[in-house]
Formats: sequence, C-alpha cells, structure tokens
Amino acid sequence: MQRFMNPLVTLLALGLLASPACAAIKTQMVDYKQGDTLLSGYLAYDDALQGKRPGVIVVHEWYGLNDYAKKRAEQLAALGYVAFAADIYGKGVLAKHAKEAGELAGKYKADRELLRKRVAAALDTLKKQPNVDTSKIAAMGYCFGGTTMLELARSGADIVGVVSFHGALATPSPAEQGKLKAKILALHGAEDPFVPEEEVTGFVKEMRQAKADWELDAYANSVHGFTNPANGNDNSKGAAYNAEADRRSWERMKGFFNEVFGKKD
Repeated sequence: MQRFMNPLVTLLALGLLASPACAAIKTQMVDYKQGDTLLSGYLAYDDALQGKRPGVIVVHEWYGLNDYAKKRAEQLAALGYVAFAADIYGKGVLAKHAKEAGELAGKYKADRELLRKRVAAALDTLKKQPNVDTSKIAAMGYCFGGTTMLELARSGADIVGVVSFHGALATPSPAEQGKLKAKILALHGAEDPFVPEEEVTGFVKEMRQAKADWELDAYANSVHGFTNPANGNDNSKGAAYNAEADRRSWERMKGFFNEVFGKKD
C-alpha cells in the first residue's frame, strides 16, 4: 500500500534533487520489449567513470515506474553502479490512484510467471549496456518491486544478489535447492501489517529448505513502505515512512552490494 503527496516533498526529504555534486550522472529512457509488450526503463550511470562496472536493476512500487524509483536509480549511479529502473507494467502505464495500483500489481502477483518474464527482460536489457560487467549484476526493489526481486531470484536468474525493501515474502513457486544462484537480503518492517508474521516465518522456512544464502533484517517500529517519505509518518495507516529504518536499510544494502560485487569498504 502506498500514499503519495507532492513529488517535490518526497525528493527534498530524500535529498535527491539535482546538485553540482551529481552533475556527472547521465540518465536516459530505454525502450525494450517482453514478448509483444513495449516497456520503457530508466538508465542511470556516472559518465565520468571509465570501464565496465557492476549493474543493478531497480523495480518500482505498485504505482509503476515513477520519480521515486528513478531517483533511487540515480542514487545507485552515484555509488558507481549502472542502474536500470525497470518497467513492469508497460511504457507509459502509471496508476492514478491506489485502487488502480492494486489492480495493476494484482495482475502480476496472480501471474508470477509473467512477472518473472517482465523482470527478466529488464535483466537482459541491462546486460546489453556496454559499461556493465555482466558477471556482477544485482537487483533491488521496493514493495511490489521487492516482491518482484525475490521472484527473480527464485527463477534461478544468473545474478549475484537481490535486495527486497518491504516487499511481500510469500510465493506460489518457492525457491528450489540447487536452482537459486543469488544471495538474498530481505529488509522488512517489523510491524508491517501487510506482511504478517506467518508470511515471514514461511519465507524463513522456504530459504532454509532451498539452502539459500539469505538474510532478513527487521526494523523496529516500522510498517510497510518505510523508505518512502511520501507515505507520511502515521504507522496506524499500515504504510508510513521511518527515517531511521530508511537510513539503516540503505546502508545495509550498500554493504551487501560491496560483498556480492567483491568490493572493499
């Protein structure tokens, strides 16, 4: 569940507005296809860096590929990665309100095979970028995007790691031992009403049975959507921003990427 307010407020809270310090970050929309469906993702990288570097896929929340996902891609680019904010719904498809967002996300949650194909198409597109080291690709996502990332890992995709930020943890197609290649980091709001305790327990059981390399961090006093300032601060609504959990989870992700990409801190 997501609540949105003025995009400028969100970007100010995240500290993501353009500045001279990020002037080298180059961005562009990249059209690609999955089957007959035209998709359009957002590519971001530091144009001042030379040579190939690790790539990271970013998958949006349930509203679609909006400014929040794009700015997160820019943050990753500032860390030295080639980031590709994927488009799951189709070029130009953005939900106008929560009901529409639920319907869009619901379509892919009900058809995990299609969801996996959509994110796999984004992975293929990122691999084709000339500045990407294809042996060092990871993926991350928020809410719906976090769910998508876990499905990508379960599919056996040839990537080194995935990070789910407050995504759903259940699946109709659990990970299989020997098929899972990616290390997994799930970043979870400990009080998230949309991902109840039994779902968390089920995820832990799934990961153990698959003998996965996995971690789950639960953040105190945090509900769903804890990384997005647009969700406000009222935990009783079920989705709310938590600045401390946002900061801690981002730092945790950075350390995880350093590990899976073989970088030194």
